[in-house]
Amino acid sequence: MDNNNNEEVPSAPSTPVTPGTPGAPLFEGALPKAFCALPPPPVSLARKVGAEFLGTFILIFAGTATAIVNQKTEGTESLLGLAASTGLAVMIVILSTGHISGAHLNPSITIAFAALKHFSWKHVPLYIGAQMLASLCAAFALKVIFHPVMGGGVTVPSGSYGQAFALEFIISFNLMFVVTAVATDTRAVGELAGIAVGATVMLNILIAGETTGASMNPVRTLGPAIAANNFKAIWVYLTAPILGALCGAGTYTAVKLPEDEGENHEKPSTRSFRR
Repeated sequence: MDNNNNEEVPSAPSTPVTPGTPGAPLFEGALPKAFCALPPPPVSLARKVGAEFLGTFILIFAGTATAIVNQKTEGTESLLGLAASTGLAVMIVILSTGHISGAHLNPSITIAFAALKHFSWKHVPLYIGAQMLASLCAAFALKVIFHPVMGGGVTVPSGSYGQAFALEFIISFNLMFVVTAVATDTRAVGELAGIAVGATVMLNILIAGETTGASMNPVRTLGPAIAANNFKAIWVYLTAPILGALCGAGTYTAVKLPEDEGENHEKPSTRSFRR
C-alpha cells in the first residue's frame, strides 16, 4: 500500500481558487473596497424654498395647535405633551425634507449658517420669506379652525423680560449647537439628525416652556402674534433666538476637532440634513 494513503488529506480551502491551480487564492491580499455611487442631482432653488415653506408650516401648525388645544382643554396636554408634539414635528420634517431644503424651519438657523458660510447669503431672504409666510398661513388657519380660542398659541413671557430673554438665548444656543454638530461635522451621525434636533427641542421646551413658551424661533412667535393681535415682548422673541443661534453655531465651530485630528474616520457616502 502506498504510504501516501496514510497521510491526511488537507481540507478544501474556503477561499475561491483559480481553475487549474488547486488551493491557490483567487486574489492575493485583501479585496479592495469599491464604491459606485453617483452624486445626487442638484435641487432647484424653487424646490428648496417650497420644501422650506411646507416644513415650516407643519412645524408651526403642530406646535401652535397643541398649545391651543392645551388651553381649550384646561391643561390636559401638559408641558410634556407640548414638548413631545413640537419635538416630533421637528423630527419628521427634518427626516422628510432635510435632503431637499436642509429643513432650517427657523430664521435663526438660516442666519447662523449663512454667517458661518454654510449657506449662501443670497438665499437667506427667500428662506426667511418662506418661513414667515408659512408661519402666517399656519397661524391664520388655526385661527379659523379654533376661533375664538387663539391666545394659547402665542408665546409670551410669564416672568420678567430679562428672564425671558436669557432663557430664549440659552435654549436657542443649545439648539444651534446641536444643529451645527449634526449638520456640518462629518464625524457626527447625520442620519440621526432628526432625532437629535427633535430631542433638543423637547428638552428646551421642558426647560423654558412654562416661562417663555420656548419659542427658539422668531416665526414661531410672529405668525401667532399677528393672528391673535398680541405683541407682548415681541422684541425678545425676535432678537434672543438669533443671538443665541449665532453664539451656538460659533461655539461648536470653535470647539470641534479639525478634520485631520484624532482617529481616521471614513466619510459617509451619503448625508442627511446637510446644509
